[in-house]
Amino acid sequence: RNVMPKTLEGQITMEKTPSYFVTNEAPKRIHSMAKDTKLIVVVRNPVTRAISDYTQTLSKKPDIPTFEVLAFKNRTLGLIDASWSAIRIGIYALHLENWLQYFPLSQILFVSGERLITDPAGEMAKVQDFLGLKRIVTEKHFYFNKTKGFPCLKKPEDSSAPRCLGKSKGRTHPKIDPDVIHRLRKFYKPFNVMFYQMTGQDFEWE
Repeated sequence: RNVMPKTLEGQITMEKTPSYFVTNEAPKRIHSMAKDTKLIVVVRNPVTRAISDYTQTLSKKPDIPTFEVLAFKNRTLGLIDASWSAIRIGIYALHLENWLQYFPLSQILFVSGERLITDPAGEMAKVQDFLGLKRIVTEKHFYFNKTKGFPCLKKPEDSSAPRCLGKSKGRTHPKIDPDVIHRLRKFYKPFNVMFYQMTGQDFEWE
């Protein structure tokens, strides 16, 4: 509470920490602080997410092993190493189970990372509705930046340049063996199906 800004009646304070979703203690702690908190989780295809995670680590530590080496416990048998955080984070059903022990599904909004790129205004409309806000952010606030491959947010007319995602976003992913991607898709499929059933949403990652 001490690190949150002061919030007046009618205002909403938002805070973003990606690791909450995969941290076992987080649901209980957040619930004990403010059980009416609304939760927003951005999810994307777990295979793409794992490669993106690896790409980010690679940019900081260029001497790490290849994605293929880290992704498998046994390459010959095709056994995926689910203990590697880049893989484990994408098992969304597992993490959601932990949150549902403390929060009802009605208090959680799942935002599609893919639709956030193809239809940012549509996803933002859902966010604003979920938070009980007027739909102020609309199509006119976005433009697609071809260089980054992401939409950028336009500020009000009289303000500074548009807000685009930082340098760490939109990096080119390393080339991954198609067989590895196929194995990962097979690995994630049952977890994805479980996640669709738990949330009542089909994210179409297959």
